[in-house]
Amino acid sequence: MSSLLRLDFILNTFYSGPQAWFFLADDRGYFRDEGLEVCFTEGDTLANAVPRIASGAFDAGYGDMNALVEFAAAQPAEAPVAVYAMHNRSPYTIAVPATGPVRTPQDLVGRLLATHPGDAAWRMFPEFAHANGFDHASVLVEASDLPHKDIVPLMLEGQWDGLFGFVNTINAQTLEAGLDPAAVLRHLPWQEHVPSFYGAAVMVSQHLRQQHPEAVRGLVRAINRGLADVVADIDAATDAVVRRNPAIDRAANRARLAGTLALEMAHPESAGPGMGAADAGRLKEAIAIIAAAKGLAQPPTVDQIFDAGFLPPEGERIRTLAG
Repeated sequence: MSSLLRLDFILNTFYSGPQAWFFLADDRGYFRDEGLEVCFTEGDTLANAVPRIASGAFDAGYGDMNALVEFAAAQPAEAPVAVYAMHNRSPYTIAVPATGPVRTPQDLVGRLLATHPGDAAWRMFPEFAHANGFDHASVLVEASDLPHKDIVPLMLEGQWDGLFGFVNTINAQTLEAGLDPAAVLRHLPWQEHVPSFYGAAVMVSQHLRQQHPEAVRGLVRAINRGLADVVADIDAATDAVVRRNPAIDRAANRARLAGTLALEMAHPESAGPGMGAADAGRLKEAIAIIAAAKGLAQPPTVDQIFDAGFLPPEGERIRTLAG
């Protein structure tokens, strides 16, 4: 019988390039080194990972720190807590046609945007609008189950004026559609227009945090080692993803991974405390924006959202992704 502690871990989406650190850590035995057996389940957006961890169905997961703020305001006792901030810049965007009339956030007023149901960027649109001085209700939003590689061409043909999503996901699927994202798309990214926001983080349940703190510490340590290996060899990292999902487009997912490292994980603050850490001042500002946009009666504190106590020592943290 295995003496490893099993942890059920919910991902943000199907197996894809920007999750490579988890799979490389698994393949190279880093979880086993910590006495852990981590079992990954594909998810359906960063935002939805938060309630699934809170429900007790999963011990840990890859969720959205901004969605966590809203959840923790409503259900503080059940809310998971972030322990490793992977995206130190928000990945969210509204992609619009490069030759179209939308050039600033205010130009979205009166437009029709497309979104996947439950998309994390769409769920954070009230915050985007609040931070940029317009009413989110002045923008029409239509849900579509089509993949981005189908939505982008339709958007360019005029069916929609913009598309919610992640910068690198939309760019990669635009490539899959046979188009050059640099030529056909313009982005209105959260990292530019709502710069205090973080993005994806490794989160753990309250039960795991309280009952198995050493397991949490080991989980974070193993993922940190996996991230270091991704930075050192992005092709080996892509291979680890393809082993789990041979049907994916390898080139597109390598591009997604490289883009995530360069864009969503390259805030200059990582040169200070290193990857995984979160600045308390930024988090406090983000919480205030979310509370104002969503009308939260009792916003959570920074400590309810992020626990830095499980991070590796500063000397073991990665700083090579700093901008």
